[in-house]
Amino acid sequence: MNAPGEMKVIPITALDGCQDPVLLNDWHVVGYADEFQAGTIYPARLLERDLIVWRDESGQIHVWEDLCIHRGARLSKGWIKNDHVVCPYHGWEYDCSGKCTRMPAAPDEKPMKKAVAFPYHAEERFGFVWVCLGEPQADIPAFPDWDNSDFMKVHSGPYVYNANGYRAIENFIDASHFPFVHAGLNGVKDNADRLDPYGVEEVETGLKSSEVRVFQPVGDATGHPLVAYYTYHAFRPLVAYFRKRTQRSDENGQPITDHSDLFGTFFTVQMIDDKHCIVRVCAALNVQPAPDPQAVRDRADIIFNQDKDIVETQRPERIPTELRYELHHRTDLMGQRYRMWLRNKGISYGVI
Repeated sequence: MNAPGEMKVIPITALDGCQDPVLLNDWHVVGYADEFQAGTIYPARLLERDLIVWRDESGQIHVWEDLCIHRGARLSKGWIKNDHVVCPYHGWEYDCSGKCTRMPAAPDEKPMKKAVAFPYHAEERFGFVWVCLGEPQADIPAFPDWDNSDFMKVHSGPYVYNANGYRAIENFIDASHFPFVHAGLNGVKDNADRLDPYGVEEVETGLKSSEVRVFQPVGDATGHPLVAYYTYHAFRPLVAYFRKRTQRSDENGQPITDHSDLFGTFFTVQMIDDKHCIVRVCAALNVQPAPDPQAVRDRADIIFNQDKDIVETQRPERIPTELRYELHHRTDLMGQRYRMWLRNKGISYGVI
């Protein structure tokens, strides 16, 4: 990164895609931490910007623009040599800080000061790799259950949606689709839940709903019927979370115990462009005995692929933040407030 007070050099490709400061200055997931091994360059795409992700021998993660400043070649076609990224076109070598250290056609000359790659702020947290394309205005959003040893954590995905990222978030924070999109698991098609009125407030961490009660015939990987009370959060435009409090129930949705278990899901969206995204999630649950992690992943695969299939049908593809363009009901309150929240943040990319 640039030294304090030094003017930031911006790649010409920064003119592509999203120009919304609220998104450029936020943190976005571009992969799972364990996907990136030292010695390999991995291409990634975020907000129509082409990036590379690589890990040096010390284990530090790096996310750069996929661009050699010399003649514009893609560094993703290059390779790693002695903890340097080597451009595939003329062999220029860039160290971990992004500075060019060698130009093979002029090996005795010191590279110019402007001979640099374009690194971005990159962090590993919660098993994900995060990047900020601008200057972070806040920390990576907290995952409430991550540091609690009582909760088993299970990552699932990635799920590639041919759909708008905000549409994916809005679907995640909506309970009224359960009996139809997730029939037999999260709801009963022929006996859909009546959703009681609930509230949504803007808090320090974003948007937060009050509890939403539903019956789930197979409510989690343990395979039991549950009554679930969902509390939804929108932490950032492309990061959401729910915590559901669950009670074992009979097949008619009547609780058979006073004991409650907790199940949280941290939901991240990598917006490829305004009509394509990648969803990655981490579940956290304290149910005992703990289910097999693979069973948790298998159930997540079913649920999120069902979500993907329906979200990909939505039109217009870019989400309308002007509320008059679609119809809203009191049961859509979390989604309605989410759209207003996006609009109030001044987001123009990926919306209509």
